[in-house]
Amino acid sequence: MAIIATEDLGKDYHLGPHTVHALRGVSVSIEPGEFVAVMGPSGSGKSTFMNLLGCLDRPTAGRYWLDGEDVARLSRDQLASVRNAKIGFVFQMFNLLARTSALENVELPLLYGGISARERRQRARARLEAVGLAEREHHHPSQLSGGQQQRVAIARALVNDPAVILADEPTGNLDTRTSVEILALLQRLNRQGLTIVLVTHEQDIATYAGRRLVFRDGRLRTDERVTSIDAADVLKTLPEEEEAVV
Repeated sequence: MAIIATEDLGKDYHLGPHTVHALRGVSVSIEPGEFVAVMGPSGSGKSTFMNLLGCLDRPTAGRYWLDGEDVARLSRDQLASVRNAKIGFVFQMFNLLARTSALENVELPLLYGGISARERRQRARARLEAVGLAEREHHHPSQLSGGQQQRVAIARALVNDPAVILADEPTGNLDTRTSVEILALLQRLNRQGLTIVLVTHEQDIATYAGRRLVFRDGRLRTDERVTSIDAADVLKTLPEEEEAVV
């Protein structure tokens, strides 16, 4: 069964007397364990598509199934529940709470599930260890580099054991080496079976995915499977640099 499936998915926005067709008739199926890059220029529909996949907005037309559940017509509260349980989000700006430790940031999604404090702490620590930051659990975002902050954000996205990770320009604020390190981490998680959908406007970032969806004018123009570049191999060719703490 596909982890993500859409059928004639569409989204219109009404601006006064005008209607903007942000997404038009998109039908796509993503299998468990795929690493998919969603590409396209500004205004192409890729961000609208990602918002719909992330249950952050409702489609105007069509249907959307996430992990076998028809989510296109769920209520706002039901969408919020699905979003928290099934989707892990990673954003360009990290979106960490500044006055909260790395461990507490990772725990946040668990607060809505009625999980005990002890179990929240155990699960958050395990996720921080998985992204190589076990020794930084008490650090605040201001004490972490950009790459470390993004690792905390990835740990937070993983803590609820989601069906899919949606990553929106996750390397947009990072230097070249740190970007490849984050992509190597995403590839490792993908090889462990996690489904990843990554939005990017950069062709070189998309080369690390095994499939590319290219949008233009609200339509899915290209859907192709490709041989991805191994980020771990690329790292071996890059100079070692100590990343500055932001």
